[in-house]
Amino acid sequence: MSYNLYLSALLMAATCCSLMLCYLSWKRRELPIAISYGLGMLTGSLYTFGYAFEIVSTDLEHIRFWLRIEYLGIPFGTILWIIMVLQYTGRQALVRKWVVALLMIVPSITFVAHYTNDWHHLFYKSMTLNYSEGFPLVTTEKGPLYKLHVYYSYSFFVVGMGLMVEMFLKATSRMKKQIAFMIIGSWGPFGFTLIYLSNVIYMPIDISPFGFIFSGIFYMWGIYQFNMLRLAPLALQKVFASMQDAVIVFDLENTLTSFNQSSKQVIKGINNKWIGLPAAQVFLQYPLLLERIMQGPSLNSKVQISGQADEPYYNVHMTLISDKNQKPAGKMFLLSDVTEMVRSEERLLDNARQLSELNMFKDRMFSVVAHDIRDPLAVLINLMELMEDELQGYGGEHEEIVHEMGQQIENTFALVESLLEWFRSQRDGMVFNPVERDINHTVQACIRLLAVRCESKKIQLVSEIPKDTFVLADKEMLDLIVRNLLSNAVKFTNIGGTIRLKAEHHADKLIISVSDSGDGISPQQASSLLQEGYPVSSTGTAGERGVGLGLTLCREFVLLNGGDIWFDSSEQGSTFYFSVPTPSAHAFRQLSSLEASAG
Repeated sequence: MSYNLYLSALLMAATCCSLMLCYLSWKRRELPIAISYGLGMLTGSLYTFGYAFEIVSTDLEHIRFWLRIEYLGIPFGTILWIIMVLQYTGRQALVRKWVVALLMIVPSITFVAHYTNDWHHLFYKSMTLNYSEGFPLVTTEKGPLYKLHVYYSYSFFVVGMGLMVEMFLKATSRMKKQIAFMIIGSWGPFGFTLIYLSNVIYMPIDISPFGFIFSGIFYMWGIYQFNMLRLAPLALQKVFASMQDAVIVFDLENTLTSFNQSSKQVIKGINNKWIGLPAAQVFLQYPLLLERIMQGPSLNSKVQISGQADEPYYNVHMTLISDKNQKPAGKMFLLSDVTEMVRSEERLLDNARQLSELNMFKDRMFSVVAHDIRDPLAVLINLMELMEDELQGYGGEHEEIVHEMGQQIENTFALVESLLEWFRSQRDGMVFNPVERDINHTVQACIRLLAVRCESKKIQLVSEIPKDTFVLADKEMLDLIVRNLLSNAVKFTNIGGTIRLKAEHHADKLIISVSDSGDGISPQQASSLLQEGYPVSSTGTAGERGVGLGLTLCREFVLLNGGDIWFDSSEQGSTFYFSVPTPSAHAFRQLSSLEASAG
């Protein structure tokens, strides 16, 4: 069997190797360099595939057919290779559509000239068969367009090699291994072709396609040993480039290897020419970042990287990048703009500080007001006692009036004392202390407090709530709810009217109602009552004024006690309802809880 069959089999193996590299490149197609590299290997596979059949063909027509297959890739291989070199060496900006179109002019001429050679013979002057090796080989006399193709290709090969050698000299020791494999692998097809064309060594057959076997070995070795199909900096990945956060990548020797587009907005002046610079130069204006990269991996921290007061805040995070073997391969800085979040935190802290100061001021003012209210009332009580003693010596002409005044002052003092005591207990926050309470006692205490106002307006205040009607509620809150609802009823009831209180058990709650015989609530007022905020206070039937806080406090306190509040209104008057839990409901819930825990 002639050795051309063995050579054909070897070329088919080279074709498979090239197609494997094409597949690996396709898997990394998000990288622009992987596209140019994969297409370059595809042109090589067309060359080796066509030549594998060319050297086993038996006549000139078959050889011409397989030459046409080869020339589907041969003219364009060098241009795809130089594009890959530009991308690999950090000159991606040069790879523009119009530049690629210009570079493709000569390859396109070569492609057309080869397919139309029978018309003009400018590519091959002649083609003859040679049987000196025991099997037919084609011998060609090269034309001017063939020579143009060769000179054009090798001119770009020299340029590309110069760029990679320059990169090799500037690279770190770890990167030099990858670049060396790229250089050696690239010499395969170009070097073998140069040997064949120069006739330095006599070669009966064209050894150019076998250069792809040489290249394939080195490229495959580089891919699996050094992850060479990463080829370009990590920042060339689309997802990496489109990130809103700034990402800057260094190798283990703290040399800049890549960055994304957002980094240009953070690090002033950073560009592709900085690739390969040490971190000390990259972060010359950012000593804080330089300190972080020297320290190694660190937790997130919000800082102004330049140290200037008016600069944005960034969340700085540095982490190690690991290779497929989980070994450190580089360092990555992630810089997220958190200026707005920091400003918001500062505003919140400032508001909290102001609120704390206001709260302290409120406590001090409360102490002062408590003293200023309580003491005059205590003096009034003493004066009333003295007045009562004095009046006993002059008969009882005004005894009833004085007694009533004293009673009102004592009631007011008891009310103020109770409120002051409750407010003092709330200094550290709202304290909710539900106890069993006879609602009748609360109602009667409030009726006594409002007796003078009711008498002045000749209002009949009737409570139909029986004794021993217990609820579970905070005492002070319950007093305030009943007192405010009764006070409002008195305020809006006409002279000679009636106010009636009732209580009705419903499920596990007691519903208390306060009805008056006033003129009712207008639709405009009804829409704002019992809502969030403070409604505007209305004038009572006798010109009474308020501050609009009563119903708001009632709503808040009823909700805190686990109840609800609502009202009905008509031209014959208004009825306010509020519900309060009963002690039996609380006991039932406690019993259920104990049974559940015991079970």
